Amino acid sequence: MFTLSLATRTTLKDLLHLAWPVVLARIGIMTMGLTDAIVVGNFSGEQLAFHALAWAPTAILVTTAVGLMMGVQVMTARMLGEGRTHEVGAVFRRGVVYALQIGVLSMVGLILIGPWALRHAGLADGLAEGASRPLIIFALSMPAYLVSVAAQFFLEALHRPKAGMWAMWVANGVNLALNLLLVPDLLGIGWSGAAASAWATFFARLSLAVFLVWFIVRLPEARALGVFDRPRRDRVVERDQRKVGYGAGSSYFIEVAAFGAMTFFAGRIGAIETSAWTIVLNISAIVFMVPMGLSAATAVLVGRAYGAGDGRGVMRAGLVGVAVVAALATVIALIVWPTAPWLASVYNRDPTLLAVVVPALVLATLFFVADAIQVVAASANRAAGDVWWPTILHFVAYSAIMMPLGWWLAHEIGVDGLVWAVIVASLVSATLLTGRFVRVARRLPADAG
Repeated sequence: MFTLSLATRTTLKDLLHLAWPVVLARIGIMTMGLTDAIVVGNFSGEQLAFHALAWAPTAILVTTAVGLMMGVQVMTARMLGEGRTHEVGAVFRRGVVYALQIGVLSMVGLILIGPWALRHAGLADGLAEGASRPLIIFALSMPAYLVSVAAQFFLEALHRPKAGMWAMWVANGVNLALNLLLVPDLLGIGWSGAAASAWATFFARLSLAVFLVWFIVRLPEARALGVFDRPRRDRVVERDQRKVGYGAGSSYFIEVAAFGAMTFFAGRIGAIETSAWTIVLNISAIVFMVPMGLSAATAVLVGRAYGAGDGRGVMRAGLVGVAVVAALATVIALIVWPTAPWLASVYNRDPTLLAVVVPALVLATLFFVADAIQVVAASANRAAGDVWWPTILHFVAYSAIMMPLGWWLAHEIGVDGLVWAVIVASLVSATLLTGRFVRVARRLPADAG
């Protein structure tokens, strides 16, 4: 009979205890954007187009910037593993500074370049003008949002993820209430539509950042963690914190840009195909929040083991994370497969569109497991000190393989061809990253002692 060792059972318990609030927090990120789209879409189809065009350029920067903040999570976990508890406050303080720097730079770049890019994108009359204002408002929320990300990563590394989860869902409540109030301009203040929804997101993100920072400084152990102490200059730790962020941010940018290109490929086929691919991608993105949450939990456990010099613990935490996410992704795929017609019809009931969406969505369930494994394996690698190889392997899988394969297959078999390209790329990425993690973990000292 197959039995798990005590150490493996403990790791599994720790992973699941940490993962479920993180997963719900990540789903909350998707829910906020979905709420905006639903409320604005019900107000006006034209305003929904403004909202979508304003959100598209900000999404790439948001995703990349979130990756840049991952050093907060990894270095906090690593220092706790090393027993340097009083120094983790310095990691958080640096993270907040980085968040403000990256956030302000992103904000200024979006404000200066975003409207200009929209005007020169060849959009239909009125779309660029209508999308420019909400884009600027989204840009204004970047600093606050990245501060909230740094705070959330810090709490997750401290094994205090529930605070971030509850804060995210309270922020979703604030966002929904403000959307319902502002989008139809019930207050009569002249805000409505996409711009009003962007202001709702701004205030929701600001409230999220303020609450999380307030929660951290009010922690009973905040002084013991060094939260209030001015950090001494430690160039090695500073460099490692930035390096983890650079690696993760680069990977996120590669993936987001690659999938953006796939959307362009769908647009080259036709309007129906573009809508179908968008629906498949949206559902897949919601599913992806589960492995995203598990990847964060796995990174925390691997980081602590790595900081403690426990090579066996690193290997165990990483492989337990891979096994758990593979099992969960399989269950999700088995749920989505038979319910694909219903899920697709939630977005649109046009028979012509559904005829394209449903088979593509069923096919997409084949990459759920591989996609889940690769994101967990990538996070495990970075937490184990292997920063740049995951980025290189992501480039190989998604830029060098998926994009040209997607271009060719899209013109051969349509949307299903795009899905097959993702399947192949995900399998390549999962195989290479898992193999790389095993190799890295085997090189580490076996025990903490």
